[in-house]
Amino acid sequence: MILVFDVGNSNVVLGIYRGRSLEESWRVSTDRRRTTDEYAILIKNLFQFSGRQFSEIRAVVISSVVPPLMPVLEELSQRYFNIEPVVVGPGVKTGISIRYENPREVGADRVVNAVAAYELYGGPLIIVDFGTATTFCVISANGEYLGGAIAPGIGISTEALFQQAAKLPRIELVKPKSVIGKNTISSMQSGIIYGFIGQVDGIVERIKAELGCDAFVVATGGLAELIAAESKTVNKVNPILTLEGLRIIYERNQP
Repeated sequence: MILVFDVGNSNVVLGIYRGRSLEESWRVSTDRRRTTDEYAILIKNLFQFSGRQFSEIRAVVISSVVPPLMPVLEELSQRYFNIEPVVVGPGVKTGISIRYENPREVGADRVVNAVAAYELYGGPLIIVDFGTATTFCVISANGEYLGGAIAPGIGISTEALFQQAAKLPRIELVKPKSVIGKNTISSMQSGIIYGFIGQVDGIVERIKAELGCDAFVVATGGLAELIAAESKTVNKVNPILTLEGLRIIYERNQP
């Protein structure tokens, strides 16, 4: 079985694949202060809840946008699984040609998403990832990573609103009954949810106009379902897109 790590700024998503089937997945908070041993204990507890053993793991694949955690997870793989991990980065075969001015600036998560989305849906396509940041990635019909857009994520935007406006409370991010809010909470929910829906649809439409053609739009990330349900442009929601990309990259780097 293959253990995959998708390390984001807010969460670490782990998955176990048997062949091409995702058998287990978990989401835990990203904590730069945790040591190798602490992560090992956390993962062992998750394994035990599912009746898994470390000895079942035959390969480890890691994608991270948090540089301080890379040596921690690499040491974890080496010490506790006795495996040299596949780390998404320079020298790893992805099958995606990156047409960025500086390809090294493209986050590992965006590359992994591009690999999975192009493999599953073909191109041209637009990937919208609702993470700490909301990212828009554009892939050509030939599988080239053309670039994209990066916007503040829903979570950090909502938190900034709470912190900077003294009378506005923290709220649950759910769809309100109507756009016209009748109280402070529903008004905030309306502004945040429909505001981000408008952002997604507006940026996607501008990208399509610049491409000069239609493109398939796939959304992923924690709040993808909520936003995509009201979006006019999102064609597909795939919550495990990044994990699928890690599996595909592992397969492409085998002899």
